[in-house]
Amino acid sequence: MNLVSVAVRDSSTMLRRNLLHARRYPSLTLNILLTPIVLLLLFVYVFGDVMSAGITGGGAERSEYIAYLVPGILLMTIGATPAGTAISVSMDMTEGIIARFRTMAIHRGSVLIGHVIGSVLQALISVALVGAVAVAIGFRSTDATALEWLAAFGLLALVSVAFTWIAVGLGLASPNAEAASNNALPLIILPLISSAFVPVDAMPGWFQPIARYQPFTPAIETLRGLLLGTEIGNDGWITVLWCLALTVLGCAWSTSLFNRDPK
Repeated sequence: MNLVSVAVRDSSTMLRRNLLHARRYPSLTLNILLTPIVLLLLFVYVFGDVMSAGITGGGAERSEYIAYLVPGILLMTIGATPAGTAISVSMDMTEGIIARFRTMAIHRGSVLIGHVIGSVLQALISVALVGAVAVAIGFRSTDATALEWLAAFGLLALVSVAFTWIAVGLGLASPNAEAASNNALPLIILPLISSAFVPVDAMPGWFQPIARYQPFTPAIETLRGLLLGTEIGNDGWITVLWCLALTVLGCAWSTSLFNRDPK
């Protein structure tokens, strides 16, 4: 059996292990899933009338704000899921299972790949559930073509892969699960300080560069363009470059930490 076949076989085994592990700890998955749903309902039904003023300067219909809000919530769901991955990876490291895996005749990279693929699958399932709630409360994307829907799905998957690799590195670098949870907070906070809820131009001038020059804002604007037909401009290329850079960085960092000799 060649190296590629061994890697695929072992990665599939690790993927099954991680999915079973997630099923044994449903509270973590539910917390990650419920947070964007609660925020969606909160910003639509509680803050919607006030927040929508940032779109036109004088308010907008609730349906318009739902359309504006949903792409940001979907990317927020993608950002929240890798936080659970960081915790899972850290638990594996501290509980000794990784040390056991190091002694077994398995492809070393399969342990990390299993975590990444499992996290991406969970993120996309969560996105589908959040999207279903969004449709139930009035979100519509009537102008998007099948190709644009496919591109939107690919965008969400690409962002998920990029931030999952960063989360794996955070989990490996953390001494325990609590520290991993704290270290992964930026993945949850970044969407909150992006254009998810109001346009960047409606923010205070000193804060606009922070919101504009971070990975989630161009990703959100690209997703809006694909689903709602708004102008994408350079945001699509910027998003792809961000994702590629974060994927390469996260993969190299995670691999280096994982291959480091234990103390």
